[in-house]
Amino acid sequence: MKEKEKLSGLTGFAARWPVWMSGFVLGNSALLFFINRTSSLVLFLFGLLYLLVSLWLFYTRRTRWIRDVVSYALDFDKSLKKFLEQMLIPYAVVDEKGDILWQNEAFQEIARSEKRLLELFPELRRRDFLEPDPEEIVLVLAGESHYRLMSGDFPISEDARMDEWFGPEEKSRLRGIYLMDETARIRCEKELRDQKLVACLIYLDNYDEALASVEEVRRSLLVALIDRKINRFFQDRSAVVRKTEKDKYFVILKQKHVADLKEDKFSLLEDVKTVNIGNEMAVTLSIGLGMNGGEYTRNYEFARMAIDMALGRGGDQAVVKDGDRIQYFGGKSQQLEKNTRVKARVKAHAMRELVENKERVVVMGHKLGDIDCFGAAIGIYRGMISLGKKVHIVINDVTTSVKSLMDDFVESPEYPNDLFIKGEQAMGMMTEDTVLVVVDVNRTTITEQKELLDLAKTIVVLDHHRQMAESITNAVLSYVEPYASSTCELVAEVLQYIHDDVKLRAMEANALYAGIVLDTNNFTNQTGVRTFEAAAFLRRNGADVVKVRKMFRDSMEEYKAKAEAVRQAEVFEGSYAISICPPCGESPTIVGAQAANELLNIIGIKASIVLTEYNDTVYLSARSIDEVNVQVVMERLGGGGHLSTAGAQLKGCSIEDAKALVKETLKHMIEEGDL
Repeated sequence: MKEKEKLSGLTGFAARWPVWMSGFVLGNSALLFFINRTSSLVLFLFGLLYLLVSLWLFYTRRTRWIRDVVSYALDFDKSLKKFLEQMLIPYAVVDEKGDILWQNEAFQEIARSEKRLLELFPELRRRDFLEPDPEEIVLVLAGESHYRLMSGDFPISEDARMDEWFGPEEKSRLRGIYLMDETARIRCEKELRDQKLVACLIYLDNYDEALASVEEVRRSLLVALIDRKINRFFQDRSAVVRKTEKDKYFVILKQKHVADLKEDKFSLLEDVKTVNIGNEMAVTLSIGLGMNGGEYTRNYEFARMAIDMALGRGGDQAVVKDGDRIQYFGGKSQQLEKNTRVKARVKAHAMRELVENKERVVVMGHKLGDIDCFGAAIGIYRGMISLGKKVHIVINDVTTSVKSLMDDFVESPEYPNDLFIKGEQAMGMMTEDTVLVVVDVNRTTITEQKELLDLAKTIVVLDHHRQMAESITNAVLSYVEPYASSTCELVAEVLQYIHDDVKLRAMEANALYAGIVLDTNNFTNQTGVRTFEAAAFLRRNGADVVKVRKMFRDSMEEYKAKAEAVRQAEVFEGSYAISICPPCGESPTIVGAQAANELLNIIGIKASIVLTEYNDTVYLSARSIDEVNVQVVMERLGGGGHLSTAGAQLKGCSIEDAKALVKETLKHMIEEGDL
């Protein structure tokens, strides 16, 4: 007990300092003795009296003093406990498992009868309150209220009695939990976010064609009905709609309505197609929406980017650019072919002006280039040669489908030895006087040598695939037309306008013609009037149909692999054929694409997807006829393409995992109504 009654710290100092002070006075009296004995005696007597009184008070009042201090401490502890219990801020003590060991009244109102923190807040994780960082903050939800959770170490006295209840490890794992009510702040932030203005642009894709398909007296009625559909759709969402041109609209709406538009999947896209007053062609439109740009002008720029993306992907769809994030809606119908070739002529003239003052042209396609890619590059070579430019074609890996055709050019004495070069060589040629032409691809990540895009000062893109978020953005001239059957078709049209004296050689015409045959599956897929016109132009320049047909013959090994892929095909959800192509030859991905085409010949199959494993990557080849947009399916998997022809690449997974992912994606899209 004596040990318990010892005074220490500031309290002990306050009790002992008079004794120490009396010793100081007695010492001074001894020094004063040598100066004045009378004064020294008086000071000594005073000091002695002070010492005796201090000692008497210290020993007679010590127990009462300690009792008063202990009583005050106990009262303070009770007051503090009562304060914690009645504190308005919810506070609790939990163990490492999340069990609530103690809670104040405010926390109890939230927890009710719940005794486990993780069950009270299901979205909470153990590490959110066990992290050693006391500043760990997590937003959690209880009922309709939001709380900011703060956790910290719970201090436990080192008193020996505590060790009977808590060991050292248990004491270190106890956490104090505070809940700060953030409901009002979050509500205000949501209101501010909802009140932000969003810029939206609407373009009618086929305005002129639709008007031309209806009687002249009814054209004004058709326009009025379209205007009415658009205005009603956005007026229900308190938006401002202004018609800027005959086929263009500018819309401003609040951001809170964007979620409704997404959930509705921009039903205006389908609603406007119902306008029919005798017009043979349904009206389609494209929507570009920009938001969260920080400024109104930035939102408008985002809307411009989004509408360009929608048009570049074929129209009849909505694109939402939310900062760096891009979302696509619609795009289920095939883009109608333009009967006029004015755009091809304009692009050809622009391309000629770009290269006139340059010395060299470097042509690049995509990785594992196919015949369409190779044929388009050869077409650009002929066009640039006619303008007197030095031309090189970048090819790193030669596929079997291209090898025989490429060998003809390599062995021919009519073509220079440096016609085909590697990507490393091309990187050293990228100067101010070099133009980089990218064909059959508009995605940076799958180009043959993507470093060239950063080195080139002048870039031209010609492609027929729908644009995606990672498309080449620094191109000086871009000619991307998803309606086209192939890039070879676009190049064949450009060649007719780029120079008056362009004359293709037979091998070059064969290469372009083969590219069209490949991408159209022998003129049965996505073939329009201009496709046949391009083919006729190539035939006039010496394209040999028999030689082209021989190019597409398969080896026995490849034919067996294709037949095996068809034999093992699994019909998913009654309409989707999914199969795995066994490894074969040097270009198994080509065989997989051919197998996907073959599966479409089976009755009841709306779309086919064939998976091929090659070089630690799973390649997906997706095909359809007209009922399913396989391009949106492949976009979900990181790929892209056309409505009827698309593909994707999956890295870091097995082919069985990839097949399961394809099934899961199809299932989700069917449930969401996207297929």
